Order: sequence, then structure tokens, then C-alpha cells
Amino acid sequence: MANAGPRPIEPARRSSSARSSHHAAAVARTGTASAAHEPVDVNLPYRTLSANANMAEYEIETKTGVLPAGPLNGTERNYKLVTFVEGDPENPKNWSRAYKWYCTMVVAVTCFIVAFCSSVITADIPGVAEEFNVSEEVALVSITVFVVGFGVGPMIFAPLSEIYGRRVIYGSTLSIAVVFIIPSAVAKNIGTLIAFRTLDGIAFSAPMTLVGGTLADLWRTEERGVPMAAFSAAPFIGPAIGPLVGGFLADACGWRWLYWIQLIAAFVVWVLITFTVPETYAPTILDRRAKKMRKETGNADHVTEQDLDLRPFSERLGIFLIRPFQLLFRELIVLLISLYMSVLYGLLYMFFVAYPIVFQKGKGYSASITGLMFIPIAFGVVCAAFCAPWVNKHYLETAKKYNGKPPAEIRLIPMMLSCWFIPLGLFIFAWTSYERLTWVGPCLAGLPVGFGFIFLYNSANNYLVDSYQTQAASALAAKTCIRSFWGAATVLFTEQMYERLGMEWASSLLGFLALGCCLIPFLFWKYGAQIRAKSKYASGDEDEENFSSSSELEHEKHPDQGHQNADDLRRAQSYVSNP
Repeated sequence: MANAGPRPIEPARRSSSARSSHHAAAVARTGTASAAHEPVDVNLPYRTLSANANMAEYEIETKTGVLPAGPLNGTERNYKLVTFVEGDPENPKNWSRAYKWYCTMVVAVTCFIVAFCSSVITADIPGVAEEFNVSEEVALVSITVFVVGFGVGPMIFAPLSEIYGRRVIYGSTLSIAVVFIIPSAVAKNIGTLIAFRTLDGIAFSAPMTLVGGTLADLWRTEERGVPMAAFSAAPFIGPAIGPLVGGFLADACGWRWLYWIQLIAAFVVWVLITFTVPETYAPTILDRRAKKMRKETGNADHVTEQDLDLRPFSERLGIFLIRPFQLLFRELIVLLISLYMSVLYGLLYMFFVAYPIVFQKGKGYSASITGLMFIPIAFGVVCAAFCAPWVNKHYLETAKKYNGKPPAEIRLIPMMLSCWFIPLGLFIFAWTSYERLTWVGPCLAGLPVGFGFIFLYNSANNYLVDSYQTQAASALAAKTCIRSFWGAATVLFTEQMYERLGMEWASSLLGFLALGCCLIPFLFWKYGAQIRAKSKYASGDEDEENFSSSSELEHEKHPDQGHQNADDLRRAQSYVSNP
């Protein structure tokens, strides 16, 4: 295992009950616990560590930089968990505000470029079809496979980032993505183009997966409103700007330059993120510190939770791959929110096919002029991003009424207000798309659609996080997977749908679908708490049952361990306040 400590650590594997007590200290710690008291952060290594690991190691700063972790299983060795010291300059949350904003903008721009690459080629699908002598439906597969990669990649890269850190995943995947753009740009047949677009989609999914976690690494909870708004706009502005830039570029230089522009942009962000943004993931930083301390002192007592969890990576990866689908098919909240987000994501990619149908085929515009029609979508996204800090402020004020612990359903308020913008925009787009009418109606219809996307996307993510806490990362993975597959599929049947139903009724069908989905947030507003109360994943009962059964087995082997665990907990709590 890549992060395993030196061999002397291995016999000291803690009993489940011992580690559970430490986890209790991390989750339910008192005001004496930390100078940098933070709520549970889903970007901690919940998915690669067992759920009863002592997350306090990553969440608090101590005077000496260590927490006691033993003796363990009756051994005499007193292991120490390595922590950040108070005001630690290596803790990303202690970096200067200017540098944190620089890192934020670099990762947000990276996210923008990835989204841009997914859509820029839509500007000249007919050019690809003509050169390779294939149908436009086959040419559209180059978009589909790229978006499929967005659903597959996170299942691999997210757990790897929890083992090896964020920086190495950013650098390696972006370098692969940059290289794989070249075969697409010089492809001699459609097979080569589709194959390398598939690989590019998988590689490019890593930054999209890690960006949100990077911002959580950098900013404290109360500071995240504006940075998260900047990030959340990027995945939606990118697809809107892609056809705009691509339209002018395709008209001037042909479809191959749609790939060369991807190469240039992706190379720039690869250089920036690889050489100017350091590691931000606390467990990786502390793991390196622990290894350095063991090497310098020759003492194997300084460890991290990753050293003490001896499960093989294959076992961790298995849990990581299975849990999202357990949540998807067993949890009504995850299923319906995922379906809702899938519908919206599909609508976004449907526009890439619908706009050329309405503006190029219907009104006779060029690809470059059609690209201009995407500007209102981008403008709507930007407007929503500017409103996000006020939404966050309202949430914080509401949270005070619940003593800082509001129900997850409070996150649904922005969704209940903004969900109507999507069907509104679609109905305007539908019934102003007649060939005889001006371009203004279908063009401006993108404004409410873009505005609604951000609020719905952020509210859905926040609701899943608040509902599932330590399982939230898996819930988000399930949502991302099904969303990407649906978004990829919609590209393939949109043109046929518009041909059979006509421009007006095809868009209206999408509007009615979006309108029906507006019931979902209201459904959870009324019944969400009841659903979560019966969920073993939302409450964590399953983990507790698993760990309690293992604890009973350990107690039979070590009947005195229970007293030792209580001593460990008391010692850890007192050590944090008086090291």
C-alpha cells in the first residue's frame, strides 16, 4: 500500500472499538478540542479510511503537532498522530488570502477549460462527418464518449487522490489529456477520433472531480461562499463559451483547429496547476510530515491514520466503487436528486445540437453567428454566480436559528425558488423558434436557463452533503456518474427528436420534463426528514452496526481493551488542550 508506514507499525492495528472512540472524539469534540474548530469536512479521507478513523488529526491544530494514539491493542508503544501545529504555514487554510485566491482561480480556470473542451467541437460536427464520410450521428459520438469519461473517471481518480494527494493526480491526468488531444487533431478516421476523445474524457474528468475538494482544502467553511461561487460557474460557462469560440474558429480554420485550441488551453492550465499550485490535501501533507519525522528521528511512533489502517487498497477501492451504487438504488433522495441533475445536464448538452438546428438549419445562420446565441446562457450563469454569496449568507443566518445545526432541507430553498427558471426558458425557446420569427426570443431564452442551472446544481450538492455527511462523497459520485451517462446519451437522439416532433414541440417536451422535476425539491421539503430518519446511510447506522460487531469480537480477544479505550479518549482530549 502506497501510504503504509514502516514495518514496526503493522502489529499495532487498533481494535474497532478503540478507533471508534477516537472517531467520537473527532466528531463530538468539545470547545477545548481545537483552536481551528471546523465542522466535519467531506473532503477528508472518508472513502479510503474506515469510518471510525480519528479525523481529529486532520481537523485540528495542536501546540506540539501530535495527538496520542496509543498504547494500541495492549502494546507498550505509544504512537502519536501527526497534526498541524497552531498557525502552521503548511496548512493550506493558513496561507495568505491572496495566494489562496490565486490557487482558487487556477483550479477554477482549469475546470472551465475542461468544460470548454467538452463543447467546443460541437461548432463543426458537419465538417467531421463530411471529411470522414460518416453520418452526423456518428460524428456526435465524439461528444458522447468524452462526457461518458466524466462519469467513469471520478470512480478511479477520487480514491487515488485520497491516497496520493491532489497535486499528483492533477499533474499526471492533465499531462495525459494534453498528449491525447494531438491524435484527435490529426486523426485520419472517425475511429481514431472517438478512441482518443474517450481517453481524453476520462483524463479530463480528474480536475473536474478534484476542484471542489481543493477549494474545501483552502478555505474555511465560513469563507467558502465566494470561492465556491467562482468555481461552480466554471462547469457551466465552459460549455456555453465553447460553441461561441468554436463557431468563429471553425468558420475560419476548419474543424481540426477546434482540437488545436484545446491543446493550447489545456497545456497552459497544466503548466499553471502543476508548477504553481502546491499540495493542498491535509492527509497527504501530514503523511509526508510523518515520514520525514520518522526518518529524522529514527522513531517509528509518529504516524497518521493512513498508516494505522492496514486494509489493502483493493479493499478500499472495492468499497469506493460499490457504495455509490448502493446509495443510488437504495436511497430515494440520492436517486431522485441524481435523476433531476441528469435531466438538467442532458438539457445543457441537448442545446449543443438544438441550437444549430434552430439557428443554422432553421434561420440559415453560420456556425460563428450561432455560437453568439450561447452568450445569454453564459450571462445567466455569471449572474447566478454573483448571487451565490447572498444565498450563502441567507443560509448562515437561517442556520443560527437552529443553533448552527439546521436540517438538510434548508438547502432546498434556493432550489425551490430557481427550479422554475429552467422550464420558463425552455418554453420561451420552443415557441419563439419559428423560422419566420426574429432570433431574439430563442437567444434570450438561454438567460433564465443559465441562471437556474447554478442554483439547482449547488443546492443539490449541498443537500446531498448535509443529508449523508460521511457518505456524501459517495452520494455525489453516484450523482456524477448517472448525470454524465445521461448527458452523453442525449446528444445522440436530440436531432432525431427535433426532426420528428418539430422544433417547437421537441423543446416543449423538454420544458414539460423540467417542469415535472420541479416537484422534487418540494417533495423532499415535506418528506425529506422522514426519509433520512429511516436511512441507514444518512444516519450512519450501518457503519455503527459493522463496527460494533467487530468491537464485540475484539473485546472477547482483549477483555481489558474497553478500559484502555476510555483511557485513550480521555488522554487525547486532555492532550489537545494541554499538550
